[in-house]
Amino acid sequence: MRALDVGIIGCGTAGSAAAVFLARAGHRVTLYERVPSPGPVGAGITLQPTGLHVLCRLGLYDHVVSRGARIDRLLCESRRRKPIVDLTYETAGEGLFGVGLHRGVLFEALFGSAQRDPRIAIRTGVEIVDLARAEALAGKAPSRWSWLVDVERRRHGPHELVVVADGARSARDDTSTEQRASRRIPGGALWFVGREPRGPEDARSRTLRQVVDGNQAFLGLLPTGLLPSSLESSLSPSPRLVSLFWSIRGDRVAAWREAGLEAWKASVRELTDEAEPVLDQILDEEQLLYAGYHDVVMHRWHTRNVVYLGDAAHATSPQLGQGCNLALWDAMELYDCIDREPRDLAAALACYSRRRADHLAFYQTATRLLTPFFQGDAELLGHLRDVAMPLMGKVSVFKRMMTLSMLGVMDGFFGRTLKLRLPA
Repeated sequence: MRALDVGIIGCGTAGSAAAVFLARAGHRVTLYERVPSPGPVGAGITLQPTGLHVLCRLGLYDHVVSRGARIDRLLCESRRRKPIVDLTYETAGEGLFGVGLHRGVLFEALFGSAQRDPRIAIRTGVEIVDLARAEALAGKAPSRWSWLVDVERRRHGPHELVVVADGARSARDDTSTEQRASRRIPGGALWFVGREPRGPEDARSRTLRQVVDGNQAFLGLLPTGLLPSSLESSLSPSPRLVSLFWSIRGDRVAAWREAGLEAWKASVRELTDEAEPVLDQILDEEQLLYAGYHDVVMHRWHTRNVVYLGDAAHATSPQLGQGCNLALWDAMELYDCIDREPRDLAAALACYSRRRADHLAFYQTATRLLTPFFQGDAELLGHLRDVAMPLMGKVSVFKRMMTLSMLGVMDGFFGRTLKLRLPA
């Protein structure tokens, strides 16, 4: 296989995973990250079987799963305790489960692997904002190579392949004709990571719990496992964690802060008493951090010698909880396509866009359709959801599709599913 010179922008999930995959295949990889000292930060995420499949291929499955919390069930209820969505992994296949995880654990596993690989050069504190075609190099056509241009207009590279994986707010511009539209959408969430009051043997600690009141109030409680190892104290065992999420529009956060913490806690208690042990840990509103949502649209995910992965390619609201799983699958598919077309980069990137089309179309479309039913201003949609979704859950074909959607394996709208290989 001919070795490519690869520049990857962003050391998050997609970027680090792609770096490790490609370096192990013998390619020369440089990983650029705008943060001077990237570290394990963030709230809880859910690794689905698709993400676990990719971690198996990277040899990181055992470590990541050991620090996570096994999820066997997704339960969404109304404030009156009426089940709206009740899905279990075992209905889709024996041995399937999700993993609630501190985002920093996944970061440490992926970025740590990149740091330990001598074939990967890491350049931190470099914010790439633009790309430029390189001049002819050693007889190679200029269009096959690109410089990476940072915020101070310094050039880095050049690279034969550029992987853009710096998130939904990516500011770079490859001066191509390919359309990439990124916009901030109204929705968002406040989040907090606290101690899990239950032990791992408690069935409730294996449930991703959601409580809704129409589409005006949405509370999520995600078992999150252990802290990243670098954040653990050597003086005491690391507690098991739970992540609390509260949906709120970005333009309403200021009013939320003005109303005060106790007013918000009262509204949460009206939904459920399950959150009380977590609410007791929140003593200051500054402990709740806000994450806004973005929506990114592309019609294909490559141009010339540039390819887009993760949220830079297809960010949506996290309603289906698939962001990190799609990013991991992106990195794996890019590696597989380059391995399949080792002598033709253009063919490999076309293969990538083709193979990602149906999977991403399903999850982007499903997320955009579902989000207004769970977070929005049209109250009628919340009432319609409360009636329709429980009825759909009673029909086996619909319930199976809902479960497969949760697993992350729906490969388009016509019943195809991705093939998984997980430990027994």
